[in-house]
Amino acid sequence: MKKNSLDKSDLRSIILSSSKQFKEGFNLAKNIKIKGKFKSLEISGMGGSSLPANILRIFCNQNDKKKLAIFQNRFYSLPHEAYDNCLNFFASYSGNTEETISSFKEAIKKKLPSIGLATGGKLLELCQKNNTPCVILPKGIQPRFATGYFFAAMYQILVNMYMVKDETKKIIEEAEKLEKNIIKLESQGKKIANSLVKKTPVIYASTEYKALAMIWKIKINENAKTPAFYNFFPELNHNEMVGYTLPQGKFHVIMLMDKKDHPQNNKRMRTTALLLKKKDVSATIIEMPENGIFNKIFSTLALGDWASYYLALAYGQDPTPVDMVEDLKKMLA
Repeated sequence: MKKNSLDKSDLRSIILSSSKQFKEGFNLAKNIKIKGKFKSLEISGMGGSSLPANILRIFCNQNDKKKLAIFQNRFYSLPHEAYDNCLNFFASYSGNTEETISSFKEAIKKKLPSIGLATGGKLLELCQKNNTPCVILPKGIQPRFATGYFFAAMYQILVNMYMVKDETKKIIEEAEKLEKNIIKLESQGKKIANSLVKKTPVIYASTEYKALAMIWKIKINENAKTPAFYNFFPELNHNEMVGYTLPQGKFHVIMLMDKKDHPQNNKRMRTTALLLKKKDVSATIIEMPENGIFNKIFSTLALGDWASYYLALAYGQDPTPVDMVEDLKKMLA
């Protein structure tokens, strides 16, 4: 396919090759570990650098009977659980995320067990200065599209430290299958994008997979440069749904359905779609794939990548830059 002139950074090629990040991410972290036995994991990160933590939690909870407690920190300081026999990851693709750097400095001061993940910047400098292990990630893409690198590197470290069972070979096999399927997902994503034009996307999922709905929402924000929102079942049926009584704009609701979810929850999705239709709010139910937790997560996310990518093109936008984020950083400096 000929490169679209709007896609100046060739994001399409990055999406197409995203499944290759897992194998490389494992290799980057193959020798990274620290001494100690920990009962939990705290991952500090913001924006695109935080997304892999959401996914890692889902994957580990679904795939490992150990049920490792995984917490997330999206602030300038560390929460209390980071001090309680906890391994701390500090993830910043640029290495300069101010909230993450602030939290890392606190960890250094308190001598908390820590590992960094970055392409360079202040985070790498601090790691080197304080003899803290750091996974050095490949440069050149937006943080939100480095998820495979982050996820694989984090998972490999946990394997190295015997905190989760080793499923790296299986993940690589599943990633190779995803690479073959990603063109089919592109076609489906383009159709979804067409249904979202001139409407505000709202993404819903089950409680277990609410992070996937959030990531869809984020990709639409950053790629298509348009508002989008997310929520999860069954909670939204007790409040947000009522807001469609008097919708103040045009919405299109996308529901990410897990066929293995509680049957009553899936009934709620279908019933909610019918109620929305009565309010002239369109809805699309997308059934997530069933063949394995890795495929369920990352095929669903790849579909969201394509939907947000083609929605950006439909709006005449280059999907890669995030100018408002960069402007804010300059104003805060």
